[in-house]
Amino acid sequence: MNYVEEPSRKTPIMAETDVLVIGGGPAGLSAALAAARQGIDTVLIDRHGCFGGVITQAIVGTIAWYRYAKTVDAGGIGVEFERRAKEMGATINIIGNIKNSEMVEVLEQEGLMINGEPTYEVLETEMFKYVADTLIQEVGITPVLHCSAVDVVMDGNTIKGVITESKSGRQAILAKRVIDATGDADIAHLAGAPFRKSPKNELMEVTVNYGCSGINIGKFLMYIYLNRGSIGDWGETSGKEEDSFSTYLVEPFNKAREAGEIPKDVTIESYWTNYTDAGEITSFNGIHMKDIDCTDVWDLTKAEIEGRKRVMWAVEALKKYTPGFKKARLRTIGSSLGTRESRKIIGEYNITEHDVRNEARFEDSIGICPEFIDGYGIAILPTTGRYFHVPYGIIVPQKVENLLVAG
Repeated sequence: MNYVEEPSRKTPIMAETDVLVIGGGPAGLSAALAAARQGIDTVLIDRHGCFGGVITQAIVGTIAWYRYAKTVDAGGIGVEFERRAKEMGATINIIGNIKNSEMVEVLEQEGLMINGEPTYEVLETEMFKYVADTLIQEVGITPVLHCSAVDVVMDGNTIKGVITESKSGRQAILAKRVIDATGDADIAHLAGAPFRKSPKNELMEVTVNYGCSGINIGKFLMYIYLNRGSIGDWGETSGKEEDSFSTYLVEPFNKAREAGEIPKDVTIESYWTNYTDAGEITSFNGIHMKDIDCTDVWDLTKAEIEGRKRVMWAVEALKKYTPGFKKARLRTIGSSLGTRESRKIIGEYNITEHDVRNEARFEDSIGICPEFIDGYGIAILPTTGRYFHVPYGIIVPQKVENLLVAG
């Protein structure tokens, strides 16, 4: 690789704060809110034009789609996101379309509806941008959008702040405590914290989510009722999930592939969620691409462009082979790739599959998480009330002081 020499420079300080959070997704937004509510001066920066992370950028409209009747939930700010969104009209009423259909019986049997109400809220991802703004302004967080952290300010092994790049140029933000909520451990990596990253061919797939409008929801739900899938169709389970209802949808894409309308070597399969009275399904999770390193800008570019092409194939397959989709059209495409796996810090403790499967308990617990594994061809869902502790040590990186990592 060739290099250029950059001249040394003095970088202006744009802000000094008690707590600096980099990344305004669900984890970063939660961290900033928790700090500010303790009266701590807090700055929250994000590289996009809105906060919300995967909710607003990748069209992931649920905080806890896996919440069953017996699930022991963590509560806290995540549940507050649902409550405040509902109060502000930023949730989607999914009941209107199914209250007189056979799907009610299915969902009640599964424990996904109780007394006619769903166990979780579906977020209107566009409206959630405003919800996030409101939460931030209520507690006096200093927001900075369109701003990327590109380097760190270090004093030995202690992080003192970050260097940012934006339309305002290259600037520094100094902080007494830094929280890396980038999702890819970008700040931890820049600061020299050790991390793990699987080889590219072993990384979990990335996704471009999309939504459709113009759907006859009644016809579609009847099709799903008559052809409903199960969690076991998707992959390995612990046994208790084997026959549980799943929104796994593959038939129309297989038909399109057989007809030569989707390349033979391309796998498209969709999990659908978030349908509305207006004839929309706001999120299809079905464009999955392998061999993408989400810390490599060339791979990111390749996946975004290839993903959108596959979305076009998927929408045409839905229109041609799925009841209720005859007049459907593309509604939206996620404005950012959905990443499942990239860098993982090596923390003071590293949680394991054994911990999740065996309800691990820790003295330094900072929360709980329902028994839940979704990835690598395994689906274990919290249908029985099992849960594990989340230890503080997993957010504390090694070899760098003054830094926490979340998200």
